[in-house]
Amino acid sequence: MTYTARSENVVFYNTYPATVAALNEVALHSEVNGYLTGVYFREGGHVNKGQKLYEIDRRKYQAAWDAAKANVGIAGSNLEKAQRDADRYQKLDEQNAIAGQILDDARTALENAKMQLKLAEANLLNAETDYNYSLITAPFSGLIGFSNVKPGAFVAAGQTLLTTLSSDDPVGVDFNIGQESLPYFLKLQQDKITEEDSTFKVMLPDNSEYEHFGRLSVIDRAIDPFTGTIRIRVVFRNSGGNLRPGMNSKIMVMDENSGRHVVIPVRATVEQMSENLVYLVEDNKVSQRKIIPGPNLGEYLVVEDGLTDGDTIVLDGLQNVRQGSIVSVEAHTEAKAGS
Repeated sequence: MTYTARSENVVFYNTYPATVAALNEVALHSEVNGYLTGVYFREGGHVNKGQKLYEIDRRKYQAAWDAAKANVGIAGSNLEKAQRDADRYQKLDEQNAIAGQILDDARTALENAKMQLKLAEANLLNAETDYNYSLITAPFSGLIGFSNVKPGAFVAAGQTLLTTLSSDDPVGVDFNIGQESLPYFLKLQQDKITEEDSTFKVMLPDNSEYEHFGRLSVIDRAIDPFTGTIRIRVVFRNSGGNLRPGMNSKIMVMDENSGRHVVIPVRATVEQMSENLVYLVEDNKVSQRKIIPGPNLGEYLVVEDGLTDGDTIVLDGLQNVRQGSIVSVEAHTEAKAGS
């Protein structure tokens, strides 16, 4: 039985081990000391940017802020008085009605009052900042982890890890490629592949195909000299939350040679001395033909070189065929390999 080789539009992918990564991730710490008075989120749930997460006892920070505001008021009043005194002594000095030393002292007092007001305003800013830091909010929207502290626990500024927050939509999928593949990925970056294009696909840990396609986001700045690889990040939508940071997956990248190729059934090929051969039929006579195989598509094989459209090859009974054999042509039609 014979088969007539034909070219088809085929799409094939290269597969790389990959890891899901959050585009934003932060370990939350407190900027102030104090006892925790409240936790306001569901562990493992989604939080929105600006949402209240933790509260540290705010009473002393509120008192410090109130005191700082009062000190600003006092300093402002002292400055107004020092300004009035300086203005009055200036006029008296112009009339030679006051000793010069008194004017000098008034001017010094005025400058001191200005500096005292600046100091009071700085203390007010610090007190207001501490008060605001005693309420910890989400810096961005995402998934929040387990809380490491409970109400009543003492929180040390900059030391106690409260929880970790990761952005969850979109997410990145990171993988490494060999340096020889870099030109192709640079071209993909320049082509600005979108999420509507099927160039990038992800296989989930259960080997099911993820519903969304990805877009190339980042090519790392340098190649690792020890491995000869470079890291790539592709971004995927994740509204359903199926991709989680740290998840092991496989990313499928459309091969640059996808397109129109001659495709034949795998069973029409034989391997001899590390060469791939087919039996070409011309005028009912068989001759061996060396082919250069491309990607394997399951039951079909892409032929990169060695066959052209319309070539007839032996499909079955290869063990009985020899160079120069005479065969009767019985054409066989199979479904196309497809994409």
